[in-house]
Amino acid sequence: MSDSSKRKRPMVADKRYSSKAAVSAKKKPAKKTPAKRKPVKRRGGILGFFSAVIRWILNLIWKIVSRVTLVIVLLLACAVGYFYTTLPPLDALLDGRARGSVTLLDRNGDVFAWRGDQFGGVVNASNVSPHLKNAVIATEDKRFYRHFGVSPRGIASAVRINLSEGRGPLSGHGGSTITQQVAKLLCLGEPYDPSSGQTEREYEADCRRSSLSRKAKEALYSMAMEVKYSKDDILSIYLNRAYMGGGAFGAEAAAQRFFGKPATALRPAEGAMLAGLLTAPTTLSPTNNLDRSQSRAATVVRLMEEQGYLTQAEAEDAIAHPAELSEAAEAEAGGYFADWVMSSGPEFFTRNTTEDVIIKTTLDQRIQKAAEAGLSWVFENKVREGSKAQAAVVVMSADGAVRAMVGGRKTKVAGAFNRATQAMRQTGSSFKPFIYAAALDLGYSPNDLIEDAPYCLNIPGSGQWCPKNYTKEFKGEVSLTTALKDSLNIPAVKVSESVGRDVVSQVATQFGIQSDLAVGPALALGVSESTLLEMTGAYAGILNGGSSVKPYGLIDLKLLGDSEPLMGTGGGIGERVIQEDAALQLVYMMEKVVSEGTGGRAQFGGRELAGKTGTTQANRDAWFIGFSAEYVAGVWMGYDDNTPLTGVSGGGLPTEIWKEVMERVHEGLPVRPLPMIIPAPAVTEVPVPAPQPQNPLSLIDQVLRDIFGGGSSSGGQDGDR
Repeated sequence: MSDSSKRKRPMVADKRYSSKAAVSAKKKPAKKTPAKRKPVKRRGGILGFFSAVIRWILNLIWKIVSRVTLVIVLLLACAVGYFYTTLPPLDALLDGRARGSVTLLDRNGDVFAWRGDQFGGVVNASNVSPHLKNAVIATEDKRFYRHFGVSPRGIASAVRINLSEGRGPLSGHGGSTITQQVAKLLCLGEPYDPSSGQTEREYEADCRRSSLSRKAKEALYSMAMEVKYSKDDILSIYLNRAYMGGGAFGAEAAAQRFFGKPATALRPAEGAMLAGLLTAPTTLSPTNNLDRSQSRAATVVRLMEEQGYLTQAEAEDAIAHPAELSEAAEAEAGGYFADWVMSSGPEFFTRNTTEDVIIKTTLDQRIQKAAEAGLSWVFENKVREGSKAQAAVVVMSADGAVRAMVGGRKTKVAGAFNRATQAMRQTGSSFKPFIYAAALDLGYSPNDLIEDAPYCLNIPGSGQWCPKNYTKEFKGEVSLTTALKDSLNIPAVKVSESVGRDVVSQVATQFGIQSDLAVGPALALGVSESTLLEMTGAYAGILNGGSSVKPYGLIDLKLLGDSEPLMGTGGGIGERVIQEDAALQLVYMMEKVVSEGTGGRAQFGGRELAGKTGTTQANRDAWFIGFSAEYVAGVWMGYDDNTPLTGVSGGGLPTEIWKEVMERVHEGLPVRPLPMIIPAPAVTEVPVPAPQPQNPLSLIDQVLRDIFGGGSSSGGQDGDR
């Protein structure tokens, strides 16, 4: 039989397991019943009691704190809401100056100086240079766009630093955000009230107080600003109101003041410099200390790099090429000339203006630079090192328009003592041209003769007075031209006595010397005092043909935005003092002073030049004032404390300064002859009439003259050599 035909019998185990599996497959899944919770046993006794008490106390504290917090939040919301209602429109907050500004233009209409509170115009955070915007945020408030007006983290950090440095928690670092700084600039919405009895300085100091109550109010005001204005609006207020040194309020004024460009065009180095000024605008101002300002700017650049506003290459370039001042900024606000113009204009439109004023002046910046350079060159090359001698220079046109003014050796200053306009000094022999002007106007001739010989006068109350020449020698008969050329004292006194002291004084006064003149015979030797500006203006009258001159620097003054000026010049050519022929003959005599006499060092370039030296007793003052056909220039040299000059006379260093200045002034100008009359040789020599006795002085006049130096017993020495 085959095995395949046999059926396999099932095993018992197969039957058992297969039947169980079938039964199991047919059964439905059983429903799960939830497990019964074990009953929680409550603690009883003392532990349970205290646990319940603690839970009750915590619950009570939570309810109290939550309600108190809610009340505080509501009170803060009300306070913020109140300040919100007091905030004005954005436009009203962009110009916060207490005073107006004065912009000074030169004769060509170019800006050379600013005074007052300068506001260059409104800028906003969206159009200002991004480098300036980023520099301000990086320096002043790096979380500006992430806080709600107050930065708790910044305040905590500032308190920690203050305490670690031994100060009070609110002294020193304030941790203020830009919003809080704006709130402080706005004085928390409290405008200045002149009737309060506070000065503006006291008002500003009160706005900067850092008491706890003030800080709390500042925080509320800041949060109200965050609700009222956008972040860029707040930043715009800051960029327009912040003081940035040099009289500049706001970014636009500072950019124009320091760099001569708009705030929209600032480079990273320039933006960093302006942002760096916000910490200490006066101390860090680049017009006060450029090196310190550049060092601070470098720190700001590094902060900008750290915060991702500049790449490493951009930061390195900004540090390697720091911001530099514009030419106008380097002129240090116009120096002595700007000071003089500001003092000569009406106070309510200059020093204390509440308007923005534009003043056009007579200044020629090329000539101003020439005056400064010429003065500096002589002191660097001809004056011993360490000398404290001072000097002043004035250059003007024949009509009195002042083209340049230097009031001292430090030329880059503002608000300093101006020796050209404020120093009253004895004039010495630089006064003598007015004696000969009076004589020529009365009909004397440059060729008229006068005797240079011993000469004495009896002065009532003082006795005999005998003037002497510088050389202690006498030249006998000399012409008036020779007497002036060699600065002889005795002929000058004789001519003055001959024509009359009162006539000489009248001529000098009419030419523009407003100072009190001496009344004795020593008037002829320049014992009277005057300023360099007055003397230079008087010489301009000789150049212009004999008419008086009032020196002036202001051409016109107008308000910003107006087309018509409010006022015009207050100077220029006035009335005739001497006849034109007399003036032209005097120019001839003064030309001989330069070509043949004591002013020989003034010569340059083959030009016809005229002038007069002057030295006072004991060499306390040394002068040279002269002119070409184009310009008149005056130079004074001396010590502020009247210490005698050593080895210096009018024909020395002052004449050399004049030459260095005028040579630079005349660069590129054509050579023009002086307007003068050369007298024909006299057919017969005509001696000058003998001096006539003057009206005797009263005893009181003599005593006053002796007390105040107007007297004549000074020896009559004149060091014009």
